[in-house]
Parts: sequence; structure tokens; C-alpha cells
Amino acid sequence: MNLARTLIIGNSGAGKSWLAKRLAERQHVPWIDLDRIHWISDEHSIARPRNEALAIAQVAAGEDYWIIEGVYGWIISELLPQATTLIWLSLDDEDCVAQIRQREAQRDTHDELLKALLEWAGSYRSREGSSGFQAHQRLFKGFSGSKLQLKNRAEITTFINALPPR
Repeated sequence: MNLARTLIIGNSGAGKSWLAKRLAERQHVPWIDLDRIHWISDEHSIARPRNEALAIAQVAAGEDYWIIEGVYGWIISELLPQATTLIWLSLDDEDCVAQIRQREAQRDTHDELLKALLEWAGSYRSREGSSGFQAHQRLFKGFSGSKLQLKNRAEITTFINALPPR
């Protein structure tokens, strides 16, 4: 598996950032989180204009080595031609929601942005649009390079632990 330019897709809370960080450290390559490209504000409330976000992502994908992760199928679909490997974290919605609750435990449970994120993660399998399960499934099936689907945290951990350092 050629991990030189790896895309990681999946639901919010699936572990994309966790895996990307560890994979980038092991491979000694940059890690690009599409949340930092898509959202202008730290609070995830103001989206960057699509053409601007896509241009930033395409510059990052123009490099020789990288790990890019995110839920945004509309960006990922444009980066697929540069990718050598696609990893899809297709965990159950309930696992993703539980992970977000654990990760965001310090936040007020009445926080509207947290509520929206939990609802978003809980709707992955039924969500329409480029960031839902069906869209990610189409991206995965259509990708002709190396690809790997990981369905639970144990598979994700086994994958990263089995990789030799680059």
C-alpha cells in the first residue's frame, strides 16, 4: 500500500484526525485536516466559500507526500486523482456520537454547536449530500488506487500499529 498521498474519509467522530495524526507522524508527512480548510472560524460556524476551500485543498494535494482527512466528499472527490490510497472509516453512527461526547466532555451539553455536531454525526447513514455514508461509499467504490475500509476502532488501531515507520 502506497501511503505517500493518503485520503481518509468518514463520519464526524469516526477517528479520522486520530488516525491521520498517527499516520502522518509515522510516515513523516504533513497532515491536513479539511475542517481547518472548510471552516473560517474555530467554532465551526462560518464556512469558507467553496471555491476558496477547494483551491486551498488542491494546493495541499499538489505536494508529493501528505495525509488529508475530512468528511467533505465534495472536496475529497476533487483530490482523488492525486491520492495513492483512500481509507474509509465507516464506523456505526452510535460509535461516532459516543466518541464526540467523550472528546467534547468539557463542553456544556446545552451548547448549540455541540448539539448540531452530535445530530450531524448521528445522521451519517441517512444524510443526503456529499458528506454522508452513501456518498463516501461511492467515492470508495469508484477509487481505483489502494483502498482500505475500517469498520471499528479495533481495526483502526490494528492498522496503524501494523505499519512500519517510513
